[in-house]
Amino acid sequence: MSNIEYMNECMARDLAVMLVEDYQISIPEALNVLYNSETYEKLQDARTGLYFQSPVYVYDFLLQELKNGKIA
Repeated sequence: MSNIEYMNECMARDLAVMLVEDYQISIPEALNVLYNSETYEKLQDARTGLYFQSPVYVYDFLLQELKNGKIA
């Protein structure tokens, strides 16, 4: 596993935990939301550099996507 892959996995874990806490949903539901999001797609693209950002910063993108149906 590369460093970027590891950082993406850690980010996904943190984002899922935040979803569970904020929306009172299960871990599988949170992962489903995350893995089917445009935010996660962007996170997987190393060119975006999102893997290097803080989870709170990336979570804000996810919240905007959930609120607006797309990344603002």
